[in-house]
Amino acid sequence: MYAKTAIILAVFAASYVALVFFVQAWWQALPLTLLLGTAMAGIGFNIMHDGGHQAYSRHRWVNKIMAFTLDLVGGSSYIWQWKHARYHHTYVNIAQHDSDIDLGVLGRLSPEQPRRPWHRFQHIYLWVLYTVTAIRWHLYGDFRDMITGRIGERPFDRPRGWDLVLFVLGKLVFFTLAFGLPLALHPLGTVVLFYAAVSAVAGFLLAIVFQLAHVVEEADFPQPDDASGRMETPWAIHQLQTTVDFARDNRVLSWLIGGLNFQVEHHLFVRISHVHYPAVAKVVEATCREFGVPYHAHRTFFAGIASHYRWLRRLGAAPVVAPAADAAPLAAH
Repeated sequence: MYAKTAIILAVFAASYVALVFFVQAWWQALPLTLLLGTAMAGIGFNIMHDGGHQAYSRHRWVNKIMAFTLDLVGGSSYIWQWKHARYHHTYVNIAQHDSDIDLGVLGRLSPEQPRRPWHRFQHIYLWVLYTVTAIRWHLYGDFRDMITGRIGERPFDRPRGWDLVLFVLGKLVFFTLAFGLPLALHPLGTVVLFYAAVSAVAGFLLAIVFQLAHVVEEADFPQPDDASGRMETPWAIHQLQTTVDFARDNRVLSWLIGGLNFQVEHHLFVRISHVHYPAVAKVVEATCREFGVPYHAHRTFFAGIASHYRWLRRLGAAPVVAPAADAAPLAAH
């Protein structure tokens, strides 16, 4: 884990320095743009994710530092702790509680969300919109949450004291890296263009990995009982019903995305480092089979992509309305 951290941060730093200070032509900038965007996503997948879940180290202060790497690449580790670690992991795929499945009017990811006419084409256009995930996060999402004091439909405690200082410091560091230093050396248009390109790569990768875990055909989208407000299943069974693994045998992919292709194991044991997921998965799957509870997994990455595509198309399709019983007699007249 420590070696992986050093490698990813070194790639991030080297690609950033080369792109900002040494590039002279577009053909040099293009591969560095892809590499920097991938490194940003890698920091999120591997370092901050384990740190934010208290899974990186036995020491709380080490986890705090590793979680703060999210602030380095434009997010807020404080808000992420509420949005993802608390709300998403508690209310997976529950509409109006899990803001990670809420795209507003742009997309319909849950059967509980209203269908709009343009959702008919969401299986086509959402792949493009996934590229603005990081940009929206950088320039809008965290600031909106801070101002409103809400994440989706749920309130949260705004940062105070040192948490507020770190929030502001993180934003200053990121905007200095993203715009301040580049603007000292390059025209505004060039800086904006490459900021958008790097963020598009990172945002697309982050969005896709999440969607393959929860927004696919095999995942359930349960809702609480209307009268009691309680879920029908226990917490652990809920995690199994709403989460799907993918490409578990692909060791390269597992390394790159921080074991997040083992989402079932992560959701059951959030404080275990992702380097242990392959071993844990064997025990979890065997136990699920023993007790007859669901365990969902796609064999390959592209099988997950295909399932996500089909789910988007299904939810975007217009509902089939059965003809009324008296339709035929009326037509005859």
